[in-house]
Amino acid sequence: MKAPFIGRSLSVVVILGMLVWWGVRMVSGRPAEPAGPFPAPSVDAALAAQKGKATAVFAGGCFWGVQGVFEHVKGVERAVSGYAGGNVENPYYELVSSGSTGHAESVEVEYDPSQVSYGTLLKVLFSVAHDPTQKDRQGPDIGTQYRSAIFYKTEEQKKIAEAYIAQINAAKVYDRAIATELVPYRVFYPAEDYHQGYLEKHRDNSYIRYNDLPKLVKLSREYPELYR
Repeated sequence: MKAPFIGRSLSVVVILGMLVWWGVRMVSGRPAEPAGPFPAPSVDAALAAQKGKATAVFAGGCFWGVQGVFEHVKGVERAVSGYAGGNVENPYYELVSSGSTGHAESVEVEYDPSQVSYGTLLKVLFSVAHDPTQKDRQGPDIGTQYRSAIFYKTEEQKKIAEAYIAQINAAKVYDRAIATELVPYRVFYPAEDYHQGYLEKHRDNSYIRYNDLPKLVKLSREYPELYR
Protein backbone atom coordinates (compact mmCIF):
# COMPACT_ATOMS: atom_id res chain seq x y z
CA MET A 1 0.00 0.00 0.00
CA LYS A 2 3.01 2.31 0.25
CA ALA A 3 3.61 2.70 -3.47
CA PRO A 4 0.26 4.38 -4.26
CA PHE A 5 0.74 6.70 -1.28
CA ILE A 6 4.21 7.65 -2.47
CA GLY A 7 2.84 8.22 -5.95
CA ARG A 8 0.13 10.51 -4.63
CA SER A 9 2.68 12.38 -2.49
CA LEU A 10 4.93 12.91 -5.48
CA SER A 11 1.97 14.15 -7.49
CA VAL A 12 1.12 16.68 -4.79
CA VAL A 13 4.76 17.85 -4.68
CA VAL A 14 4.84 18.25 -8.45
CA ILE A 15 1.58 20.19 -8.48
CA LEU A 16 2.73 22.45 -5.64
CA GLY A 17 6.02 23.01 -7.45
CA MET A 18 4.19 23.97 -10.60
CA LEU A 19 1.97 26.38 -8.69
CA VAL A 20 4.99 28.04 -7.07
CA TRP A 21 6.71 28.30 -10.46
CA TRP A 22 3.60 29.81 -12.01
CA GLY A 23 3.23 32.23 -9.12
CA VAL A 24 6.81 33.45 -9.55
CA ARG A 25 6.17 33.96 -13.26
CA MET A 26 2.96 35.85 -12.59
CA VAL A 27 4.60 38.12 -10.02
CA SER A 28 7.60 38.83 -12.25
CA GLY A 29 5.24 39.52 -15.14
CA ARG A 30 2.83 41.63 -13.10
CA PRO A 31 2.56 45.09 -14.62
CA ALA A 32 3.78 47.79 -12.28
CA GLU A 33 1.53 50.80 -11.77
CA PRO A 34 2.77 54.28 -10.75
CA ALA A 35 2.04 55.11 -7.13
CA GLY A 36 0.70 58.53 -8.11
CA PRO A 37 0.93 61.19 -10.82
CA PHE A 38 3.93 60.55 -13.02
CA PRO A 39 6.59 63.25 -12.57
CA ALA A 40 7.86 65.44 -15.37
CA PRO A 41 11.60 65.11 -16.01
CA SER A 42 13.62 67.46 -13.85
CA VAL A 43 16.33 67.47 -16.54
CA ASP A 44 15.14 68.03 -20.11
CA ALA A 45 15.95 69.78 -23.35
CA ALA A 46 14.19 73.09 -23.91
CA LEU A 47 11.79 73.23 -26.84
CA ALA A 48 13.57 74.37 -29.98
CA ALA A 49 12.87 77.86 -31.28
CA GLN A 50 12.19 76.58 -34.78
CA LYS A 51 10.64 73.52 -36.34
CA GLY A 52 13.15 70.73 -36.86
CA LYS A 53 13.68 66.97 -36.86
CA ALA A 54 15.19 64.72 -34.22
CA THR A 55 15.04 60.98 -33.60
CA ALA A 56 14.84 58.75 -30.56
CA VAL A 57 15.02 54.96 -30.43
CA PHE A 58 13.26 52.98 -27.71
CA ALA A 59 12.60 49.31 -26.94
CA GLY A 60 9.73 48.25 -24.71
CA GLY A 61 8.36 44.84 -25.56
CA CYS A 62 6.37 44.13 -28.70
CA PHE A 63 6.91 47.05 -31.05
CA TRP A 64 3.26 47.12 -32.18
CA GLY A 65 2.07 48.83 -29.02
CA VAL A 66 5.07 51.13 -28.58
CA GLN A 67 4.78 52.34 -32.16
CA GLY A 68 1.03 52.77 -31.80
CA VAL A 69 1.42 54.92 -28.69
CA PHE A 70 3.98 57.28 -30.20
CA GLU A 71 1.97 57.66 -33.39
CA HIS A 72 -0.64 59.36 -31.21
CA VAL A 73 1.75 61.80 -29.50
CA LYS A 74 1.61 65.42 -30.70
CA GLY A 75 4.91 66.50 -32.17
CA VAL A 76 5.84 63.02 -33.38
CA GLU A 77 6.16 63.04 -37.15
CA ARG A 78 6.72 59.33 -37.65
CA ALA A 79 7.22 56.13 -35.65
CA VAL A 80 8.74 53.02 -37.22
CA SER A 81 8.89 49.50 -35.83
CA GLY A 82 12.23 47.76 -36.17
CA TYR A 83 15.21 46.10 -34.55
CA ALA A 84 18.15 47.57 -32.61
CA GLY A 85 20.80 46.61 -30.09
CA GLY A 86 22.15 43.42 -31.65
CA ASN A 87 25.12 42.35 -33.74
CA VAL A 88 23.38 40.60 -36.65
CA GLU A 89 23.12 42.65 -39.83
CA ASN A 90 19.79 42.93 -41.66
CA PRO A 91 17.79 40.92 -39.10
CA TYR A 92 14.30 39.70 -39.84
CA TYR A 93 11.36 39.03 -37.58
CA GLU A 94 11.62 35.24 -37.23
CA LEU A 95 15.33 35.46 -36.47
CA VAL A 96 14.93 38.23 -33.90
CA SER A 97 12.07 36.28 -32.31
CA SER A 98 14.45 33.39 -31.66
CA GLY A 99 16.30 35.58 -29.16
CA SER A 100 19.66 34.74 -30.74
CA THR A 101 20.51 38.06 -32.44
CA GLY A 102 20.88 40.41 -29.48
CA HIS A 103 18.38 42.72 -31.15
CA ALA A 104 15.32 44.05 -29.37
CA GLU A 105 12.03 44.92 -30.98
CA SER A 106 12.37 48.69 -31.09
CA VAL A 107 10.74 51.85 -32.37
CA GLU A 108 12.43 54.78 -34.05
CA VAL A 109 10.56 57.97 -33.19
CA GLU A 110 11.02 60.98 -35.46
CA TYR A 111 9.79 64.14 -33.76
CA ASP A 112 9.76 67.92 -33.97
CA PRO A 113 11.82 69.23 -31.01
CA SER A 114 9.96 72.54 -31.19
CA GLN A 115 6.72 70.70 -30.37
CA VAL A 116 7.74 67.95 -27.96
CA SER A 117 10.86 67.41 -25.88
CA TYR A 118 12.96 64.29 -25.51
CA GLY A 119 12.10 64.19 -21.82
CA THR A 120 8.39 64.22 -22.62
CA LEU A 121 8.89 61.26 -24.95
CA LEU A 122 10.63 59.46 -22.09
CA LYS A 123 7.71 60.25 -19.82
CA VAL A 124 5.34 58.61 -22.30
CA LEU A 125 7.69 55.64 -22.70
CA PHE A 126 7.98 55.04 -18.95
CA SER A 127 4.39 55.70 -17.94
CA VAL A 128 2.29 54.55 -20.92
CA ALA A 129 4.13 52.71 -23.69
CA HIS A 130 5.46 49.87 -21.53
CA ASP A 131 6.35 48.73 -18.02
CA PRO A 132 9.97 49.84 -17.46
CA THR A 133 10.38 47.65 -14.37
CA GLN A 134 10.21 44.34 -16.25
CA LYS A 135 13.49 42.84 -17.44
CA ASP A 136 13.60 40.86 -20.67
CA ARG A 137 9.83 40.67 -20.95
CA GLN A 138 6.60 42.61 -21.30
CA GLY A 139 3.51 40.79 -20.13
CA PRO A 140 3.15 37.58 -22.14
CA ASP A 141 6.25 38.25 -24.27
CA ILE A 142 9.43 36.84 -22.76
CA GLY A 143 13.03 37.06 -23.97
CA THR A 144 15.84 39.56 -24.48
CA GLN A 145 14.18 40.66 -27.72
CA TYR A 146 11.45 42.19 -25.54
CA ARG A 147 13.75 44.03 -23.13
CA SER A 148 13.34 47.63 -22.10
CA ALA A 149 16.03 49.87 -23.56
CA ILE A 150 16.87 53.41 -24.58
CA PHE A 151 19.33 53.72 -27.43
CA TYR A 152 20.65 57.24 -26.95
CA LYS A 153 21.93 59.05 -30.03
CA THR A 154 23.55 62.06 -28.34
CA GLU A 155 25.19 62.85 -25.04
CA GLU A 156 22.25 65.12 -24.26
CA GLN A 157 19.81 62.23 -24.69
CA LYS A 158 21.99 60.10 -22.42
CA LYS A 159 22.11 62.83 -19.75
CA ILE A 160 18.33 63.34 -19.80
CA ALA A 161 17.60 59.60 -19.68
CA GLU A 162 20.09 58.94 -16.84
CA ALA A 163 18.66 61.77 -14.79
CA TYR A 164 15.07 60.68 -15.36
CA ILE A 165 15.70 57.05 -14.43
CA ALA A 166 17.44 58.22 -11.23
CA GLN A 167 14.54 60.61 -10.52
CA ILE A 168 11.89 57.90 -10.94
CA ASN A 169 13.81 55.43 -8.77
CA ALA A 170 14.49 58.00 -6.04
CA ALA A 171 10.83 59.01 -5.92
CA LYS A 172 9.77 55.33 -5.79
CA VAL A 173 7.23 55.99 -8.52
CA TYR A 174 7.03 52.23 -9.02
CA ASP A 175 7.30 49.52 -6.38
CA ARG A 176 10.17 48.03 -8.39
CA ALA A 177 13.33 49.62 -9.77
CA ILE A 178 13.57 50.70 -13.40
CA ALA A 179 15.07 47.87 -15.48
CA THR A 180 15.55 49.90 -18.66
CA GLU A 181 18.95 49.57 -20.30
CA LEU A 182 20.66 52.77 -21.41
CA VAL A 183 23.00 52.01 -24.31
CA PRO A 184 24.54 53.97 -27.18
CA TYR A 185 22.75 53.84 -30.51
CA ARG A 186 24.50 51.96 -33.30
CA VAL A 187 22.03 51.06 -36.03
CA PHE A 188 18.30 50.65 -36.49
CA TYR A 189 16.78 48.20 -38.96
CA PRO A 190 13.15 48.86 -39.98
CA ALA A 191 10.91 45.83 -39.56
CA GLU A 192 8.91 44.23 -42.33
CA ASP A 193 6.09 46.26 -43.89
CA TYR A 194 3.36 44.13 -42.32
CA HIS A 195 4.51 45.21 -38.84
CA GLN A 196 4.20 48.92 -39.58
CA GLY A 197 1.07 50.53 -38.14
CA TYR A 198 -0.02 47.11 -36.89
CA LEU A 199 -2.08 48.46 -34.00
CA GLU A 200 -4.18 50.73 -36.21
CA LYS A 201 -4.67 48.06 -38.86
CA HIS A 202 -5.61 45.27 -36.44
CA ARG A 203 -7.65 46.82 -33.63
CA ASP A 204 -9.85 43.69 -33.50
CA ASN A 205 -6.85 41.42 -32.88
CA SER A 206 -7.18 39.91 -29.39
CA TYR A 207 -3.52 40.62 -28.55
CA ILE A 208 -3.94 44.26 -29.56
CA ARG A 209 -7.24 44.64 -27.69
CA TYR A 210 -5.83 43.24 -24.46
CA ASN A 211 -2.26 44.55 -24.46
CA ASP A 212 -2.11 47.69 -26.59
CA LEU A 213 -5.42 49.51 -26.95
CA PRO A 214 -5.50 50.18 -23.17
CA LYS A 215 -2.27 52.14 -23.66
CA LEU A 216 -4.00 54.53 -26.04
CA VAL A 217 -6.82 54.96 -23.55
CA LYS A 218 -4.29 55.73 -20.83
CA LEU A 219 -2.43 58.21 -23.04
CA SER A 220 -5.62 60.10 -23.92
CA ARG A 221 -6.86 60.07 -20.32
CA GLU A 222 -3.67 61.05 -18.51
CA TYR A 223 -2.06 63.28 -21.15
CA PRO A 224 -4.87 64.87 -23.16
CA GLU A 225 -2.55 67.75 -24.06
CA LEU A 226 -0.26 65.27 -25.85
CA TYR A 227 -2.86 63.03 -27.45
CA ARG A 228 -3.88 63.41 -31.06
